[in-house]
Amino acid sequence: MAVYVDAAIWRYAGRRWCHMLADDEAELHRFAAHLGVKRSSYQGPPKTSAPHYDITGLERDRAVRFGAVECSREEIVAVFRRVRVKGGKVRR
Repeated sequence: MAVYVDAAIWRYAGRRWCHMLADDEAELHRFAAHLGVKRSSYQGPPKTSAPHYDITGLERDRAVRFGAVECSREEIVAVFRRVRVKGGKVRR
């Protein structure tokens, strides 16, 4: 199993943010806890269709040092589609 991060390009509250996803939701939560990321950064169904954390650029750098796979936009979208959960948010 793997944990994935995209580029920290989204600006909010004076920081750059990115997404952290994993092949398995339990692995995602374990990895986030290891990073010290608050559970309040987690987003999952029904708010979104794929379980993920929104993390800062600094957290992303630590995640990569801990073994997260850096992904391009196209790659992270493919991961997002692969880990989607039934009953999650549906685009209309």
